[in-house]
Order: sequence, then C-alpha cells, then structure tokens
Amino acid sequence: MKKIAVIGAGVSGLTTARLLSKNNEVTVFEAADTIGGLIRCERINGSLFHTCGGHIFNTKKQDVLDWFWKQFDRDKEFRLSERNSVIHMPDGIKLPYPIENYIYLLPEHTQKAIIQDLLSLSKEEQQNCSNFEEFLQKRFGKTLYDIYFKPYNEKIWRSNLSTVPLDWLEGKLPMPNREDILFNNFNHIVEHQFVHSTFYYEKEGGSQFLANRLAEGLDIRVSTPVASIQYTKPYWNVCDEQYDVVIFCGNVRFLPEIIKGINMQSWEKHIHDLQFHGTTTVFCELEQNPYSWIYLPDKECQAHRIICTGNFAPSNNANDIFTGTVEFTDKIEIEEIQRQLSKIPFNPKYITHRYHPCTYPIQEKGTREMLQSFKKEMATYGLFMTGRFVDWEYYNMDAAMFAAMQTVNTINNL
Repeated sequence: MKKIAVIGAGVSGLTTARLLSKNNEVTVFEAADTIGGLIRCERINGSLFHTCGGHIFNTKKQDVLDWFWKQFDRDKEFRLSERNSVIHMPDGIKLPYPIENYIYLLPEHTQKAIIQDLLSLSKEEQQNCSNFEEFLQKRFGKTLYDIYFKPYNEKIWRSNLSTVPLDWLEGKLPMPNREDILFNNFNHIVEHQFVHSTFYYEKEGGSQFLANRLAEGLDIRVSTPVASIQYTKPYWNVCDEQYDVVIFCGNVRFLPEIIKGINMQSWEKHIHDLQFHGTTTVFCELEQNPYSWIYLPDKECQAHRIICTGNFAPSNNANDIFTGTVEFTDKIEIEEIQRQLSKIPFNPKYITHRYHPCTYPIQEKGTREMLQSFKKEMATYGLFMTGRFVDWEYYNMDAAMFAAMQTVNTINNL
C-alpha cells in the first residue's frame, strides 16, 4: 500500500484515483469548488449547462468499456443514441456528417470540382502527408478543403494547419481514401465506423453525474489549489502532508514552477512554449431541431459548432426550453457574443457563458517526444502524470480514461 496524492479531479484524476484506491491510500486535490474539470455541468434555470463541450461516452477500447460498465448500470442510468450531426454551410445547405459521404447533395458544379480533385490525386499522394493541411488537401481534395475543412479547422485551431502534426488524428476522424469516398456517394452510405457514431449519455445529470459517481468513496479535497510539491527523497510533500507517489492530472505548463527539490531548468522553456487555445462556451435557448452536433464552417461567424445537449436527454431541458451550447475558440466578450449569435442558425438566445483558458492543446513537431521524455524522468522521482494537458493530446473522455489506466498499471508494477 502506497500513500498517493492525485492532483486534479477531472476525468483523468478521478479515473486514476478510483483505480488506485482499492489498494492504496489516495487523496485527490482539486483547486475548484466542484469536481469534474472539463466535464463539469451546472443547472441554469433548471436546464443542464455543459460548461465546456458536450461530453458523451463510447469507445473502441475494450479495457475502458469493461471498466466503465462496472461503475455504472448501462440500462438504468444511460441511454444509447445515434449521432445525428450536420454541417451548416454558408449558403444554408445542411449536409450530414461526414461531409465527404454527401458530396451528391452539393450543387452540381461543386460536385464536379470535387470529383476532379479526387481523380487527380494518386494513392501515393494520399498516403504521403507530413502535416494536417497536407492530409486534408490530399485526402479530400482542394475543393472540399476550401469550402469546409480549412475554414472549420482554422476557426478551432487558429493556427497554420501546415504546422499541426498528424499524430493527434488517430481515432478522431474517418480516414477514407478516394475510392471509399466515391463508393459511399454512389451508394449513399451512412458512416458508422468513427468512434462516436453512436454514444451513451447519462439519463440524469449529464457528465456531472459521471464525475460524481467516479468520486464516490474517494477522499477529495475541493477548493484546495496545490501551489507547490516538494521532493525530499524519497517522499513528496503536498499541502503539508507526505506522500510516496504524486500523480499530476492538471496542466503540465504549471509544473516547472510548482515542483520544488528537483532542477527543472532543462525543461522550463520547452514546457512554457507549449501552444494552446481556450474556449468560450455559450449556453443558449435554441430552436428545436433533431441534431446532436452542428458544425459551422461559415467564415462570417466566429463560432465553430453548436452542441445540442438538449437532445442528449430529456432531463437536460426545463420549462419547455430547448437548450444547447455554442462554442467559440478563445475568449470572447459578452457584447461580441450577442453580435455573433445573430449570425448563427437555429436562433440561439443567450442564457450565460463560461470561459476556459486552456481546452485545445496544439501539438508541434517534437511535442510528444519532449513530453514523453519529461514524464519518464519525473517518474524516477515518483511523480507520474496523465491527462489531456499533461500528454498535450486532444483526448476524448474514453482516451483520457485509457491513458489513466496505463499510468495506474505502471504504478502498480513498481
């Protein structure tokens, strides 16, 4: 049995603590006054506000599935839904997701341009891509890139797409070749292969219910920011208590300044230079619609998507008001939010909003290798790390759980 401090009570911290608590003395420290991190929800006038995103569950990772359904009653506590996503084009055309399966719904001249693009691409070109921009252009062709992939992704990442590496894409997007695209359009194939084409969602309480369940029985100290962790071989001091192991599940950019007793000079600049964006999540009343996600490639509005959380479960709506969230990259003030909402489909009416300064980690060349080396060195002192903002990966909830499980296996094997 080890005495373990887990810093951060988001999905990664809660998963890690729950897995380790059976055989160890575990304490979780959370700076906020509520657990959940990015999956936190609030009730506003009775309706459920996902304060950052609209978090759902599914996975192709069997280990995660097996563990997850030991924590929950799938039939009583969750509902299974099909993802009904739509791309709302600037000209008002609504195309199902993914766009490449529905080229036949576009205007004739656009269809012809896309077909010509696809026919001009060789298999070698499609396979040999060194960055995100090349991947999108060579996988889908210039026309689809220009009308959808470029404007949508530039709104999210606010970066030159040619600087974004490809590693983060694995498991997040459909990966069709040109034959798949043409075949799917000839036969009007509905895509069911990507991870969240179907998903589970909590019948009551949304992802906050999930966080609260994972927290049951754990020693969690909310409103307890950790300003320093002091290493005095072989122990760590956290909030004036001694621990054998520390598991950090927060933002890696804070670590160089809070770690004491270890020389961090060689890592400081690399970690400080990590790039990221935040999210302004606007809770709105929306016109009733059948969709789960609505993607907005229109350059005239800053928002990149609407998440119709009101369709995820009836309990998410109150007082006959249909609700959802509109997402903007980085901080946007209330006056500009109001102006932007007028440009967005389904007549969103402002209720409230939250700003999270760091939600989208941006990988650059060498990011993954640098952080793996950093984690490996820190593990020699008994400091382990897991989570979206430690691995600097755009994790979905199931990927965060899987990474936590791998970290726990490493600790159990010490």
